[in-house]
Amino acid sequence: MPDNDPFRKKENVSGQAGDRLPEPDGFRSIVKRLAGENKLAVFSFAVILLFVLAAVLAPVLTPYTEKQMDLRHRLSPPSPEHLFGTDEGGRDILTRMLFGSRVSLLIGVVPSLVSMLLGAALGIVSGYAGGKTDTVIMRLADLMLAFPSMLLAMVIMYTLGGGLMNIFLTLSLVNWAGVARVVRSETLRIIKTEYVEAARITGVPGFRIMLRHILPNCVPTMLVLFTLNIPSSILTESSLSFLGLGIQPPDASWGLMVNTGRQFLYSAPWLSLIPSAAIMAIVLAFNFLGDGLADVLDPYRKNQ
Repeated sequence: MPDNDPFRKKENVSGQAGDRLPEPDGFRSIVKRLAGENKLAVFSFAVILLFVLAAVLAPVLTPYTEKQMDLRHRLSPPSPEHLFGTDEGGRDILTRMLFGSRVSLLIGVVPSLVSMLLGAALGIVSGYAGGKTDTVIMRLADLMLAFPSMLLAMVIMYTLGGGLMNIFLTLSLVNWAGVARVVRSETLRIIKTEYVEAARITGVPGFRIMLRHILPNCVPTMLVLFTLNIPSSILTESSLSFLGLGIQPPDASWGLMVNTGRQFLYSAPWLSLIPSAAIMAIVLAFNFLGDGLADVLDPYRKNQ
């Protein structure tokens, strides 16, 4: 048989499949490639880290508390004593921004993590099992995606009531369906590779195949989805708080601060503009970081 016979190209005596996906990058490799290929993503990561440090060190960075009122200095403009001014209750805006960042970042990270894990698990099971299991899971995902996410979140929050735990539950329920669809698509591509087929033929249990062969190759996609879902959750919480369905006073969150400051937009614009700028900055930072990771973690880019 000629050496250039197309059927012989698939043979690999070492046991490695000819169409096997590239091995996932290590953490150091990802950081090096990200730093070398996308400076904007690195800058965005630095901005996110700055917000996280500010949230963690909030009690150290300000002498006030987020609920401390001083009616004698209500609606004071920015000054050396109050760098971002005060609100209608005389509370320091900078302090409320720092403590509010804790709430906003938690609302961004926790529901995104829960929805990613739930959606990834259902997506992998759906793509690998196929048949009726696939149909049931995907029709349920279609049902969730049929409603506008903001409208669905409003309905759930109106039913459950305000509060941090209810926001966690609401955003987790709203966001899992999109993750499940993307991960299912990745699973359908991965199960066609020769090493997965070989594992099936040799009698490897399905759970082990999903855990050891499919899941690791879905991690890059899941990581990108996670970074892109965080700003979506932050914006949704801000919108819910703006409508009075999210975090309730006297607790602080950026969306709630925008809502309470809108009635003073002309007399004290800093009440709404400063938290709005923070929301815009953190959302853009996570989006740019997610775009950078999507480029670096593309499993087929190494072959280009």
